[in-house]
Order: sequence, then structure tokens, then C-alpha cells
Amino acid sequence: MNEHEVFERAIGRSTGLPGDLIPLLQSAQEAYGFVPEQAMERIGEFLDIPLAEVFGVVTFYKQFRLTPCGRYLIRVCDGTACHVNDSMALIEAIGDVLGVQPGETDENLDFTLETVACLGCCSLAPVIVINDETHGRLEPKKLRKILKQYQKQASQERSDAAAND
Repeated sequence: MNEHEVFERAIGRSTGLPGDLIPLLQSAQEAYGFVPEQAMERIGEFLDIPLAEVFGVVTFYKQFRLTPCGRYLIRVCDGTACHVNDSMALIEAIGDVLGVQPGETDENLDFTLETVACLGCCSLAPVIVINDETHGRLEPKKLRKILKQYQKQASQERSDAAAND
């Protein structure tokens, strides 16, 4: 089943009431990896909500993305414990290795970098999460090694995907 079919299935399960707006936006993001304009249009039509209102909800909540996310989502904690333990040095190291800044995705769609207020791992400060894998008590040198492994894995995945096309 492709992403469009997954999204349409979510629409089919909806009650069609305005209260379904956020769950449908979450379904769109889950299906596509972000909330594309055509999904916002489809949701607005289905719920009889103006596109401007749908767009307003998407841009209000930080959980929604308007652009594709990389295959590896890197979240750097900048909560108090991480900040005082130099989370900014981790952000700089990520920028050096991957060439992305907070809020950006690299051109290969391999890596997206986000900063978050807290990951709830204060005892591991400073900490990052790559997809669902937590890396704590980091220093830039250790982080660079981790990132190089992910780069190698992403490169291999791109090669495998190209070979299957």
C-alpha cells in the first residue's frame, strides 16, 4: 500500500467532524513523512474547513512539518541540563559533519536536525536522539564518530535503493 492509500484509508475512518482535523493531519504526516499541500487541501475539503485554517493549524503546532524529513531525524536536547552541559557544541559538530543547522534537512534527505526543549533524559546530558535511538553523555568527538556511522549507513541505503530501481 502506498502513502496516498494509507492517507485515504485514514480519511475513510474519520467521522468527518472538525474535531478530526489534528488526527487527520497526524495521519497525513505519518503517511507522507510531512504534511503536503494536497493533503491539507483534501482534509479541508473533507471536513469543510478552509485551507487557510488547516494551514494555520499545521503551522501553529511544532509537531507538523511542511517539508520532507530526512530518513534520520536528529533531535538535540537544549533543555537546562543539556544546555549547561554544552548542547550547543553538539549542534556545531552536527553542522560540521552533516552540513545541516536546526530546522534543516540535507539535500539527500538523509538527515534532519531539530532542537527540542527537553527529551526527558537529563541524567544523560547532553543527549541527542536519532530516530528512536538515544545517545547520551556526548562530547563532540564521540558524536562525530556516531554521525560518521550513520552517514555510512545512509549511503549504503541510498545505494541499495538505487540498485532496486
